[in-house]
Amino acid sequence: MTNDYFIAPSADVYGDVRLAKDTSIWFQSVLRGDNNSITINAGSNVQDSTVIHVDKDAPVVIGENVTIGHHCMLHGCKIEDGALIGMSSTILNRATIGKNSLIGAGSLVTEGTEIPANVLAFGRPAKVIRPLTREELRKNKENAQHYVERSKEFAADQYPRLT
Repeated sequence: MTNDYFIAPSADVYGDVRLAKDTSIWFQSVLRGDNNSITINAGSNVQDSTVIHVDKDAPVVIGENVTIGHHCMLHGCKIEDGALIGMSSTILNRATIGKNSLIGAGSLVTEGTEIPANVLAFGRPAKVIRPLTREELRKNKENAQHYVERSKEFAADQYPRLT
């Protein structure tokens, strides 16, 4: 892990939280690694107002080039490389989101659920809807890269805060 990441000034990051190169934690997000660890691997982003927490027996591991949309709740789960978690989704303890999968906005992935790789899952509770198209897979990857670039702009104060 390196210190080459962006944490927005209003984000709160506490405890055993490990951020890799080109990760970004956006405004008003809370990451609390008090009972276990939170690991966010290279190129991943945690967008505004997201909460990430752990249980004693359930760390959070986020793979590379993952996008966690605005206002999500992640608790003791694993998100594999290239996945996209849609806005306002909740992922509970010991759930696993497979590589490159997309969780539709507002979904609830219940405790212990395993979503396979390369699929769209949606609903409350989330169910697999269909395989992702090549275009959707490409857009997932582009979205993660966009946030790497945007975080560098914010870190360089290209978007000063209005007062």
